[in-house]
Amino acid sequence: MTRVYNFSAGPATLPEPVLLQAQAELLDWKGLGASIVEISHRSAEFIEVAAAAEADLRTLLGVPHDHAVLFLSGGATTQQALLALNFAAPGQAVDYVVTGHWGKTAIRQAAPYVDVHVAADTESTGFRSIPPRAGWKLSPGAAYVHITANETIHGVEYAETPDVAGLPLFADFSSSIAARPLDISKYGVIYAGAQKNLGPVGVAVVIIRRDLLERSGQPRADIFDYRSHAARDSMLNTPPTWNWYLAGLVFKWMLAEGGVEEFGRRNATKTRMVYAAIDGSDGFYRNHVELAARSRMNIPFFLKDEDMTARFVAESRAGGLLGLKGHKAVGGIRASLYNAMPVHGAQALVDFMADFQQRNG
Repeated sequence: MTRVYNFSAGPATLPEPVLLQAQAELLDWKGLGASIVEISHRSAEFIEVAAAAEADLRTLLGVPHDHAVLFLSGGATTQQALLALNFAAPGQAVDYVVTGHWGKTAIRQAAPYVDVHVAADTESTGFRSIPPRAGWKLSPGAAYVHITANETIHGVEYAETPDVAGLPLFADFSSSIAARPLDISKYGVIYAGAQKNLGPVGVAVVIIRRDLLERSGQPRADIFDYRSHAARDSMLNTPPTWNWYLAGLVFKWMLAEGGVEEFGRRNATKTRMVYAAIDGSDGFYRNHVELAARSRMNIPFFLKDEDMTARFVAESRAGGLLGLKGHKAVGGIRASLYNAMPVHGAQALVDFMADFQQRNG
């Protein structure tokens, strides 16, 4: 079987060594005579897997000791609702900076529980930039400030961590976590669905500054309480064990490859290659995001019309380049260059782009 280059935005490509290891261990995990997905999450064997995954993620990301790490089901969208329930009083103001589709989604999840205040919003200009920090209108006494670190659909990313005047900063890092070094101490909460840079769909990573867990929040069932999950090492209920195990394999692979510093270098290389192909095409390919806000992970670009876009998608797929069709909200083409995408995958895309332009320009 020939593996294609998978540019899907999520669920996304996984490292081939991880897939091969999981395949080899599927029927018999370490001589147990059963797969890891068949044994109890409370068994000594799985607890060892879970503890190793947390330790490796802490090393990989440089997670401070005063931050708890949770592995939860529900994905990032579920966490967006739980943030409000756990960290804001009923009706308390919460500030959101909206830079794309997922920022708007985060607001929808929190709106039933808090007084949502949009501190800054770039929708009027098509979500093509990060609003200058000087123009943000933060609320005195806000429970937290929420940003989307990287907008998967619109291809907009924060280049730096914003200063939010002492308020807790919460961030959705679903599509850019572990893609370059990050000072987690500057954040109150970081959360991410694993299915882009950290592993398979079905498990979310939530990193919480421990002092925030002391907040009363709002009335909620135990299963929606981050404190309860933290107290039970993310095993308050049966967790998504297979997904957790696979994520742990990805962490070990990333550490063996050189960690986030190395992946930061690789991602910068891939990004430069693809944007150079777009910018050097004399308008045949177009990216609309301001230069300073261009995403390293998700690169949307456009051709002259829908017919040519459809040909690009069909021919690229036939050529072993999967998942390049843009999101329905914006159309066009989107190349997602997550950690598991090798540099030669980006080169294959650039080569195809040059060939397609030569035949259709």
